Amino acid sequence: MEASWRQVAGGRGRARGRATAAPSSGNGIHLRGAGGGRGKGSVGAGGPGCSPGGAATAAAAELMSQKKFEEIKKANQAAAKKLVEEHFSSSSEEEGDEDFEGKRGEIVANTFITYTTQTDGDTCELERTKQYVNEAFQAGAMTCLICIASVKRNQAVWSCSGCFCIFHMPCIQKWAKDSQFLVSSLTDDDFGKKDYPWPCPKCRFEYKRSDTPSRYYCYCGKVEDPPLDPWLVPHSCGQVCEREFKPPCGHKCLLLCHPGPCPPCPKMVTTTCYCKKAKPIPRRCSAKKWSCQLPCGRKLLCGQHKCENPCHAGSCPPCPRVSRQKCVCGKQVAERSCASPLWHCDRVCGKTLPCGNHTCEQVCHIGACGECPRSGKRSCPCQKSKFSLPCTEDVPTCGDSCDKVLECGIHRCSQRCHRGPCETCRQEVEKHCRCGKHTKRMPCHKPYLCETKCVKMRDCQKHQCRRKCCPGNCPPCDQNCGRTLGCRNHKCPSVCHRGSCYPCPETVDVKCNCGSTKVTVPCGRERTTRPPKCKEQCSRPPTCHHTSQEKHRCHFGSCPPCHQPCQKVLEKCGHLCPAPCHDQALIKQTGRHQPTGPWEQPSEPAFIQTALPCPHPCVLPCHPGECPPCVQMLRIKCHCKITSLYVECRKITTADVNEKNLLSCCKNQCPKELPCGHRCKEMCHPGDCPFNCNQKVKLRCPCKRIKKELQCNKVRENQISIECDTTCKEMKRKASAIKEAEAKAALEEEKRRQQAELEAFENRLKGRRKKNRKRDEVAVELTLWQKYKYYLLPMCAVAVLVFAWYIAHNVD
Repeated sequence: MEASWRQVAGGRGRARGRATAAPSSGNGIHLRGAGGGRGKGSVGAGGPGCSPGGAATAAAAELMSQKKFEEIKKANQAAAKKLVEEHFSSSSEEEGDEDFEGKRGEIVANTFITYTTQTDGDTCELERTKQYVNEAFQAGAMTCLICIASVKRNQAVWSCSGCFCIFHMPCIQKWAKDSQFLVSSLTDDDFGKKDYPWPCPKCRFEYKRSDTPSRYYCYCGKVEDPPLDPWLVPHSCGQVCEREFKPPCGHKCLLLCHPGPCPPCPKMVTTTCYCKKAKPIPRRCSAKKWSCQLPCGRKLLCGQHKCENPCHAGSCPPCPRVSRQKCVCGKQVAERSCASPLWHCDRVCGKTLPCGNHTCEQVCHIGACGECPRSGKRSCPCQKSKFSLPCTEDVPTCGDSCDKVLECGIHRCSQRCHRGPCETCRQEVEKHCRCGKHTKRMPCHKPYLCETKCVKMRDCQKHQCRRKCCPGNCPPCDQNCGRTLGCRNHKCPSVCHRGSCYPCPETVDVKCNCGSTKVTVPCGRERTTRPPKCKEQCSRPPTCHHTSQEKHRCHFGSCPPCHQPCQKVLEKCGHLCPAPCHDQALIKQTGRHQPTGPWEQPSEPAFIQTALPCPHPCVLPCHPGECPPCVQMLRIKCHCKITSLYVECRKITTADVNEKNLLSCCKNQCPKELPCGHRCKEMCHPGDCPFNCNQKVKLRCPCKRIKKELQCNKVRENQISIECDTTCKEMKRKASAIKEAEAKAALEEEKRRQQAELEAFENRLKGRRKKNRKRDEVAVELTLWQKYKYYLLPMCAVAVLVFAWYIAHNVD
């Protein structure tokens, strides 16, 4: 009997000649024709010679059709079940997203590793930069506070230089224009003439009109319209930031173009402490000011004591000691702080003045008391006459009219010269009210306010002034705005104003299902913000018979189906059920109403969750005795969760722990990575991988000449190290000697070149001009023929004559 999992369903068509897959006796499949083909290759019950219209052929065709129908039905049911399981199960996707977020977090952390190792100071700015960079990577984390919408990668943005908040370019341009219009329209005379500033919507940092953004730049301001690159921070050019640090220290930011403030300066400088007593030590430039914690020792302002505080910045605090000190007049002594030795008591001086008749009326003072204030010429009360009288006599009145200007500022006093204040002005005048609409005769000292209420609009352009007898300078509107903000949750708390309201300053926490993880977003953004992914375990109780469900992350919606083994005792055989948990299995409903057509919507779900027993039925017909062991194939996952294995039910139900581990092994190499980065060499196994990596790695000496292959685990444990030998040291010495010789030769050559240039310059200054320049003489070495040709030519001639004579005589 062929296993059902090896049977593959064929096509559904009825056309002749269409190939279908049919089960064979072996493990594979072969193709054959379907239907009533008459070719020699057709297979039938009666063999090659049977008639197509015979009864045997018809029975075989009917049997084959029924078999194909069953196969197609099983395939459809399996596909529907798989589709539903994939639809309801999302735990694997969440785990993949969490792994991705973890890796992204590691990348962001590694970006600032040079800053976090030795910051030695305030890390607030560094944390702000981390937050801005992290939000730039998260979809929907950056929000424009003007339109309360997400800032996308492909949108032009503008960043505030004060709070580094990011806004859409069209939004901030409209905000700047509206703000300038609101301020400039307060007075009609100056409308559009003055350069009014506009504030940032978040931090209220003021910008000039010329600073209104008109072009889209990256964060560092180097590149206009930075291209969209998925491997860079959004709206970044990818170049080094190079912005000046604040406060300026002479260095520039070393990070790539990034949002938010620049982190503290990471440069190392050598600096001493505040009191200059300790030796200079290397420190980060951002934390170059430090205290040695030794006593300061500088002399205080009192001039008697020294500062006892630990080494500190700035000037020393006042002296904290207390001593008995006299006041400036010397009449009182009190315990006072040493930092303020000069003090005044509350006693009158009382010393006799030079006149001998009066005493000094000044309170405790420094220096001489001065002359008597009643000595010399003194004026009468109206200041028109002067008298020379002793200081003991008072100045009399002169009898003339007072003629001082009264409090009204218009009329003068008509009384005679008198002491004390003048009387109130009682002359009747015609006075205008404060608003200038009415007149009335009344005493000069009384104000005139009419009952007419001002009908002008206040600065909000919504409410009237309604102040009695208003002179025209109507006060600002003092009523509350009360308009609903863009968040649709709160109302504007400001006083009544013109133009758009400021964005809602409130924030809202968007939480996960269990509430342990939250993300803070501007108010109004909680409706469209996706809840954060929680790393805590789901705390919901299991919906099946198991005491605890499989561990998975916090999530919304229903929990994924339980994949634990059922482990219930089967009634017939007494074994534990090895199938996956089926308390909440998805079963297709039977007997459902068939729709009339595609326009009719289903009223009942096609699949429902219900609990099923899962015993495998005996395949034999009714027989005496016990049923044979179950040979149905179960589909299980291997230990590495990659390969699907098919194991007989009887094997997995009767196996112990070790045998189950062997049955669940796919016999392939484990795909997991060890902490060293190499792949596990063990075969597919349960649990964690054993950390005994024996893979060969190359280890070199410090000069990279000696190379050896060693085991990875020994190298990671720092058990073996390779040191340079004498040959390496000799090679280093020779290399350094060659470099020194080359440097020396280059220096000599440079000196010769400079000397030649100096001589040429001196010759030009002396005015020596040579008309005929000597050409360079080239010494040519002569060959042997050129040297001895005058001797060789006669000898050659004689030899030729002798040879000719010899030939002539021998021939004869």
